[in-house]
Amino acid sequence: MKTAVIFAVFSTAGLWAFAEPDHMHKEGVLRRLGALDESLASAGLDFSMCLTSIYQINTQGGLSTHRRQGRSTGSYDIELNADLQRLLGIDNAVLYMHTESTWPGRDIDQTSVGSYFGVNGDFYPRNSFSIIELWYEQSFLDDTLRFRVGKLDMTGGFECRGCPVSFDGNAYANDENTQFLNSALINNPTIPFPDYGLGAIIYWQPVEYWYISAGAADAQADRRETGFNTAFHDEDYFLTMAETGITPRFFCDNGPLQGAYRFGMWYDPQPKVHSDSNRLYRDDTGFYLSFDQAITKENSSPDDTQGLGTFFRYGYAHGRANDVVNFYSAGLQYQGLFEGRDDDVLAVGFAHGSFSDRADITFSEDYESVLETYYSIMLTRWMIVSPSLQYVTNPGGDNFVDDALIAGIRAHIAF
Repeated sequence: MKTAVIFAVFSTAGLWAFAEPDHMHKEGVLRRLGALDESLASAGLDFSMCLTSIYQINTQGGLSTHRRQGRSTGSYDIELNADLQRLLGIDNAVLYMHTESTWPGRDIDQTSVGSYFGVNGDFYPRNSFSIIELWYEQSFLDDTLRFRVGKLDMTGGFECRGCPVSFDGNAYANDENTQFLNSALINNPTIPFPDYGLGAIIYWQPVEYWYISAGAADAQADRRETGFNTAFHDEDYFLTMAETGITPRFFCDNGPLQGAYRFGMWYDPQPKVHSDSNRLYRDDTGFYLSFDQAITKENSSPDDTQGLGTFFRYGYAHGRANDVVNFYSAGLQYQGLFEGRDDDVLAVGFAHGSFSDRADITFSEDYESVLETYYSIMLTRWMIVSPSLQYVTNPGGDNFVDDALIAGIRAHIAF
């Protein structure tokens, strides 16, 4: 714990120093990047990139508190949105590309914690460079009907009244780069989301506050490949999902309090099995809920997001083919809690997953749960630093592994 605290202090101090105007001519670099961004935008291209660096240490329990391998991980992402109306004259059409690189080969879960959920949702084994998303989207009926096809992320989603939806979206627990780090507080682990692969999604918003969406994606996808080999050779298995929800606004003295209430179902046709079984089962199904709601609002300005919000998730999957059969998570987020720190965020979340009774050889405990808190510090408009703590109960569902306490710090730089 002492090592993690020292690292956090010196890392934050160094980032503050880097944020000083004279350091490496930062302002000049930002001006040049801004000019480049404006030039691309005028041509119909929206370009962005970000770097995420994470350091975590297991301070007690788990598999080990001494192993250093996997403590430091990172990723960079480059995204490009192309407005095809400006570029090619195709009305209401967009082409999107997302590339990613990750490092190193192992993370702290494998070496030190042993969590089933995963304490680092940003981690992926070392990958030098991959185009993980490349899709085309066409809009109809004044942008109320959208169709997306290509190599895509089923959790990538759309927006309804500014709320992330389709599929398993959440305003307060959905982004490993700026929100919670534990995977159970990013997406619902009972949903068998495939890797980035070929698929299609249709989204319809017939009225302002209600939407419905359905999609299918290659259940055997591998982000490192184009997807054609797994999608159209041998057995063709596509995960299908459907979600509907409402996005109501409740009014208070300082204006509307936005909420989102989602219900979804999924169907996975591929043969699968829980950890202890040798028999394969097909045609697996499950359902989920994901809610978020703003509770208070500090100021009446429409663009001001300071205040308290809450979230809740639930998921069910059948125990004959899945390790986690019941799952729920809940939490709170407060933006601008401290005077003069209007963009900082303090959040706490709890997640609990029950293991299948049929997998009682692999899992000697009935569940794994996690309590996580983080404080997101907006150092500059392009840099966020987030110290965090996680307490994992029954890591990996193994009664021989003690509860683990993980301290970490994440730096996220976006342009």
